[in-house]
Amino acid sequence: MLKKNIAYISQTILLAMALSALAFADEPPAWLKQASTTSLPTYGKDIHSVVLHDEIRKTIEEGGKIKTVSWHAVKIITREGRSEARASEDYNTGSSKVKEMRAWLIRPSGEVRSYGKKEIIDLAWTDNDVYNDSRLKVLSAADDAEPGSVFGYEIVTEEQQIFSQFLHFFQKHHPVLLSRVTVGLPQGWRAEALTFNHAKLDPQVSGNSYTWEMRNLQPVELEPSSPQLSKLVTHIAVNIFPPEAKSTMLRGFGSWKDVSRYASELSDPQAGFNDSMSTKARELTANAKTEFEKIQAVGRHAQNVNYISIQVDVGRGGGHRPHSAVDVFNKNYGDCKDKANLMRAMLKSLGIEAYPVMIFSGDPNYVKPEWPSPHQFNHCIIAVKVSDQTEAATVIKHPTLGRLLIFDPTDDDTPVGDLPDHEQGSYALVAAGEAGDLVKMPVTPPEANRMERTIEAVLAADGSLKATVIERSFGQAAVEERRLFKRAARPQYQKYIERWITQTAPAANVLKAEPADSSQTGQFALDVEFSSPGYAKVMRDKLLVFKPAIVSRRSSVFLTSTKRTHPVVLEAEAYKETVKIKLPENFIVDELPEAAELNQPFGNYAVTYEVKDGYLIFKRSLVLKPSVIPVEQYTAVRNFFGQILGAEQAPVVLARK
Repeated sequence: MLKKNIAYISQTILLAMALSALAFADEPPAWLKQASTTSLPTYGKDIHSVVLHDEIRKTIEEGGKIKTVSWHAVKIITREGRSEARASEDYNTGSSKVKEMRAWLIRPSGEVRSYGKKEIIDLAWTDNDVYNDSRLKVLSAADDAEPGSVFGYEIVTEEQQIFSQFLHFFQKHHPVLLSRVTVGLPQGWRAEALTFNHAKLDPQVSGNSYTWEMRNLQPVELEPSSPQLSKLVTHIAVNIFPPEAKSTMLRGFGSWKDVSRYASELSDPQAGFNDSMSTKARELTANAKTEFEKIQAVGRHAQNVNYISIQVDVGRGGGHRPHSAVDVFNKNYGDCKDKANLMRAMLKSLGIEAYPVMIFSGDPNYVKPEWPSPHQFNHCIIAVKVSDQTEAATVIKHPTLGRLLIFDPTDDDTPVGDLPDHEQGSYALVAAGEAGDLVKMPVTPPEANRMERTIEAVLAADGSLKATVIERSFGQAAVEERRLFKRAARPQYQKYIERWITQTAPAANVLKAEPADSSQTGQFALDVEFSSPGYAKVMRDKLLVFKPAIVSRRSSVFLTSTKRTHPVVLEAEAYKETVKIKLPENFIVDELPEAAELNQPFGNYAVTYEVKDGYLIFKRSLVLKPSVIPVEQYTAVRNFFGQILGAEQAPVVLARK
């Protein structure tokens, strides 16, 4: 008992020292002064700031209260790095508070400016929430910073937690000279950590304190088509364990079934339905002839529910608990878990079983299977149990639950039978109590995400061109087109089409742009007519030179660097185009590029040319498989896309007869 009291008193003294150092301190604290004198290694011209010191200490009490002190110092190298002179801390009004927040700017001249309560801005975490416990305090010195300045801050927070786990990233993409995290525990408790993107980091243990430290972290170069930072920077997942048989407010998870049970405890009681919901579900599916059509109808209804979030009691698990499906139905608004829960309840009224799916949206590689934790998820979608009669690219086979159709009711641009590309291939948790587990999300084949384009054009002897473009997009290719069309006013959309056309047809005049979106089939159609007065170059009135690739592809991979640090990430894509150009009379083809065919494990490309009955027929096609290509194969992938670019820039030369 004496050791326990001494440990608790020492932790209290450390926190009191931190608080007293913050109170009314205009001069920088000693640690910041010392950090500001650190000599920097030599970095490249693209390094705009360097983190000198980044340290966090968490003191955890048996009742779940966590006190955190953060110290951070960054040196501004260039004007572009001034945005890093910023402190921010998120908190939940129901379960945590920012006790202290102070900052200092040490200019190159040695002059010091301090920042405190008057400079702090309190913000909502997100703008589309009616009410949300999650907020953010921000303190910025970016306008005052100059190259050579050192910005540092200290923050003290307190929170009441229910989970005995947390993630810690040792850096973002900036270089870091010192990064440290310390966990102070009650007597008899212990901590363990999993290490990602680095060899195992063993903590320094002193009494009840565990410290993980890294030094001299190199900058993470941001390259085109790179993996997300979660696959590149070192971070740890910390698990905290009380003594055996000790009752505690903090909840731990030893397996993914534990997480599934926890999620089901929160969601299952909220998935009930009433007569009004049942009636509405029958109305929506009155004309449905198949199981899939029923799911489509209910899915469209869930997508049309207004996305508005009301988050309360987030720190105590409220962030994972959906609102009652009856309330969401009556009010016609909710967040991602509310939409999934509503759809689940309405399907249940039709005799179709469904389960919530916890997933990380935005990074398919974020979730680590070896760390069972609800902390790894930021989004909720749905898995619908289907029979053998339902076939779709997003159906997976669960070992216990059977065939499951995966769908995101929050993404109103992606219909049932498809899945947003940033969720495909992710690990996600099907929350089904004891039967739930972590599973891999489906990946749709390239052909399901294709764009088909036909162009018919007439080229005149003066080099002018008139063309009609007919595009049909499917899957995630259609989602990109649909999202742009729905979120832009018609004049802005027209300007987008004009910018796209004039990339390859300068001074083009867009005569018509007619988009059409089919919610039933998921297809997006676009028909464009345009003229370009000087598309072909006229040379000495004898030659016409032009590129048969009249318009550019929507998405391209540009790999110009000769060296590569990180793997190349490719998404599924399929593209096919046929261009038929009526050639001017009194001209013949003098030079024609050679046909080409490129085949790699990650993709195929082909381009052909044919002259027939006064027409030039140009065809190109591309199929990319979802791939992560290691650095060792970078030359092959760079050459692949380089040859595609060369083929699509190759000109045709016509000569006057």
